[in-house]
Parts: sequence; structure tokens; C-alpha cells
Amino acid sequence: MRNTLVLNASYEPLSTVSLQRAVVLVLQDKAVVEQAHPLRMVRATGLSVPVPRVIRLRQYVRVPFRQRAPWSRRGVLVRDQHRCAYCDRRATTVDHLVPRSRGGADSWLNTVAACAEDNQRKADRTPEQAGMVLLRRPFEPTPQASLMLALGLRAGEAAELAQWLPGRPAVA
Repeated sequence: MRNTLVLNASYEPLSTVSLQRAVVLVLQDKAVVEQAHPLRMVRATGLSVPVPRVIRLRQYVRVPFRQRAPWSRRGVLVRDQHRCAYCDRRATTVDHLVPRSRGGADSWLNTVAACAEDNQRKADRTPEQAGMVLLRRPFEPTPQASLMLALGLRAGEAAELAQWLPGRPAVA
């Protein structure tokens, strides 16, 4: 897992941070490790810290209610599982269905993951004008779903963090 889940002091999921940032928060005593990787350690001179999977902030952070997940290029690639919306090969770029030069926005519903070849082939046109068919339609993930996507969980890892994630029953 690349990212560490950050919980508020009230145990509600807030966001994800890099491993390096998580370790810094723990060492600065701003967070405590709630769940660590059982076999991995971060080692430095005279210091050994378990790799945190879940950390909890010591101080409560007030977060304004978020109705929508913020759009990002990385978010689009993760949402589409790095698969091209036109050919299903590995995607490395983001394509605007309505090109930005024609007023298309950076939004969840106007962007899809695309391989470089298909992105160049489509160029400054809509998929219909380029004669290209979308294999799947873009959608806007919920804030909770975007948090799950940001964690980059593999098949077996979701169960390990189930008690900390929204919409999951707590494991006793």
C-alpha cells in the first residue's frame, strides 16, 4: 500500500498521506499509529518505527462538509483503474471528452483515462468526431469512494482496513 489512511481524533476517515508524511506526523507526536503493517519497519539511525497503515490525529480537525470529491488527474486515472477508455490498454494520460480548447472543463464527467496513442489520435475533437467509442462512461465518485481509491487498495487489503473505512461495519 502506498498511502496511509488518516483518521480524525474522532476516528472518522479524513484523507490519505504518503508513508513519509505519516511517519513525520507520528514522530512529531501529532498522530498515533492505529494499525501498522505487521512485517515492515521504517529504520533510521537509532530509530525503528512500524510502517503505519492507519494513523489517528491527536487533535480534532474541523473539516467542512464535502459534498463532492475534488477532481484531479490522478483521481481520474485511479477511478478508471489506469485503463484506457477507448482500447482498455494501460492509460497514462487524461483525455477531455469535450476538449479544453472548445470550453471543456476539468471535471469528473468530462475526463477519462486514455493511453497516449488514443489521446493523440482523438486530438482536439470529441470522441464522436474522431470516430472513437467509449468502452465505459465517466462518473463522479463520492467523497468516500475517492478516499477508497486514493488508498490504492489491492484485493485482500480492503478487508484489513475495513474497520476504519466509511460504510463498513466495525470488526470486533
